[in-house]
Amino acid sequence: MAKSLRKRLTISYIIVSLFSVLLIALFSNFVLEVQFREYVKKNIISKSNEIVNSIKENYHNGNWNVSAIENIGVNALENGMIIKVVDGDGNIVWDAKQYNSGQCQNMIAHYSSNMMKRYPNFKGEFKEDSYEIKINSNKIANVSIGYFGPFYFTDNDILFLNTLNGAFIIVSFLTVLISILLGRLISNRISDPIIRVSKSANNISEGEYENIEVVSDISEIDELIKSINNLSQKLKEQEFLRKRLTQDVAHELRTPLSTLKSHIEAMVDGIWEPDKDRLKSCLEEAERLNGLVGDIYKLSRYENDTKLNITTFNLGYLLQSIIMNFEKNLIDKGLNLVTDIKDININADKDKIAQAVVNLISNAIKFSKNGGKVYISNYLSDNKVYIIIRDEGYGISEKDLPYIFERFYRADESRNRDTGGAGIGLSITKSIIDMHKGSIKVNSKINQGSEFIIELPQDTNFLNNTWHNNK
Repeated sequence: MAKSLRKRLTISYIIVSLFSVLLIALFSNFVLEVQFREYVKKNIISKSNEIVNSIKENYHNGNWNVSAIENIGVNALENGMIIKVVDGDGNIVWDAKQYNSGQCQNMIAHYSSNMMKRYPNFKGEFKEDSYEIKINSNKIANVSIGYFGPFYFTDNDILFLNTLNGAFIIVSFLTVLISILLGRLISNRISDPIIRVSKSANNISEGEYENIEVVSDISEIDELIKSINNLSQKLKEQEFLRKRLTQDVAHELRTPLSTLKSHIEAMVDGIWEPDKDRLKSCLEEAERLNGLVGDIYKLSRYENDTKLNITTFNLGYLLQSIIMNFEKNLIDKGLNLVTDIKDININADKDKIAQAVVNLISNAIKFSKNGGKVYISNYLSDNKVYIIIRDEGYGISEKDLPYIFERFYRADESRNRDTGGAGIGLSITKSIIDMHKGSIKVNSKINQGSEFIIELPQDTNFLNNTWHNNK
């Protein structure tokens, strides 16, 4: 069901707003998470150094302040860090696992759970960093600091990240709401003059060739109004020329027909003898009629540009040249090109064959999925030249296959002109192949790609002879 321009514009604003907000939110979230991870990693190192310095300060004259070290260890344990202090003689000064083994295990399990909820594929494990404490170059202790690594989020960290995500959701909702209001306002400003232009255009279609008097502050709509006014004037002129042409053709046909009729009637009624001079006069009138019809036929033929410029050229070289022009398009979509191109001499219209191949390669690239493959090959068999262009793209449904060579037919009606074209490329291609007395076939399946096979006679010089004889 067709939607109004106003509705389409409003929906477009909403979609663009949603996409923009989503893109910004995802990018911001990604950057913040990356920065936050780096902050957490640096914070672990900073805390570890603080712990080591604090332990060092509690060593006096060969003795350890065990009570103070225990306080340091308990505080660290509450922040997710397991400490073990061993003096220079290898004696344990304080060990968090000995102090409370259950709490250590629960803590590691808790942080592991936090990280797995946040990142299902997170590969974490218990890590231990070792630090030496020296006084006057003498080692007095070794401190082991263990934690769930390579980094971990505390409950406060998780709360911060969740709050941030919630803020993004609220901003997204407000942005969509604003976009609906703005979209409605702007769409009205655009659609109202277009509706008035449409009504005037309908009047023109009914033969009322009048200028459109609509004022708009949008340059594109002003151009549309000018174009339709010009179209109206041209149609008015063409209508006049059509009527004049009809009258002229009728007059040109009526004169020889009237002469023929009067001569034949006179001979039938016995008024004139059907002698050589009378028959010659009838023949001249018939030739006048034939010449008039021939002129009309020539006009139609030249307008359709069916003339072929047959030359001999290397088809393989032509295909390679065309492929070079599409290298950037292939790279932009990450497509892999697979070719099997042979040097084959052919007599045909080089420019028109090039146009047909360009249309097919362009379609193969346009409707291929990123990272897919495009296959181009040619071969000669029984004086027939075959060109095969295949892709691994979206394919064509079975119900659309019989109609894809019809003018203006598009298999996907949602495509606009920036993504799917007017629907004449394949029609032009088929016309070119038909002009060469060849054929084109297509094999396609949805989501598996399409294969176009061109069959041409290797020698098409006879087409030029046919053209000149007919001319």
